[in-house]
Amino acid sequence: MLDIRRIPIPALIGLLLTVLFVLAAVFAPWIAPYGNGEIVGDVWAPMSAAHLLGTDNLGRDLLSRMIYGARITLFIAVLATALSFSLGSILGFSAAVFGGWFDTLLSRLVDLLMSIPTLIMALVVLSVLPTNLVTLILVMGILDSTRVYRLSRAVAVDINVMDYVEAAKLRGEGSAWIIFREILPNALSPLISELGLRFIYAVLFLSTLSFLGLGVQPPDADWGGMVKENKDGIVFGIPAALIPAAAIAALAISVNLVADWILNRTTDLKGGRGNG
Repeated sequence: MLDIRRIPIPALIGLLLTVLFVLAAVFAPWIAPYGNGEIVGDVWAPMSAAHLLGTDNLGRDLLSRMIYGARITLFIAVLATALSFSLGSILGFSAAVFGGWFDTLLSRLVDLLMSIPTLIMALVVLSVLPTNLVTLILVMGILDSTRVYRLSRAVAVDINVMDYVEAAKLRGEGSAWIIFREILPNALSPLISELGLRFIYAVLFLSTLSFLGLGVQPPDADWGGMVKENKDGIVFGIPAALIPAAAIAALAISVNLVADWILNRTTDLKGGRGNG
């Protein structure tokens, strides 16, 4: 059972912030003061009792938009990260286990995809495909899976020559057993560390796409789209664009703090990397 008193203060702060963001996303329709697209005041009205964060460029309640934006941001980022890790890790482990032409073909294909800047590739693909949530998740997940593939393959190549893997092969275990019962459990520590980074990268990547107009489309908006909508107010000293930008930064820091703590905890449970 997890003892909160034994969690380091930075990790506890990160955990609390992450839980707060998740709860806001899950319960958005019940805790948001107003509807997502409901116009309730003047354009860029200041903070007040009626509008705790003020209003945006169309007179919508900014707090409500932030809460609904958290739902869209986390939903897309979580699914894209899950897709990238499922696809990248399975292909990376498979390439290490099977080797030969399969490994060569996959690795050269990944090299080709990684040679093109990810943002440029995404902009080209999204400019010719319908921009919806499914397309965004697929494009982000597939492009990001190349990084996960590289890490998974590198880790699996080292594990694949270990004595316990050789013993499993001599017992006649199949490739699926080797991948999921021998390699995956022993590759969790680096993958968990990478998971936090990939999730934050997905949030930042989505925000960038939305800021450029190829991400979440109006009237819905993620935090990156809200920065774009309200960026003109910065000239007049209106902080409406800075609030979602600060939320992106807070989410990135909090998830990284939790990921670092989980990595240290799993490493400690295994007795440290030097005690194998």
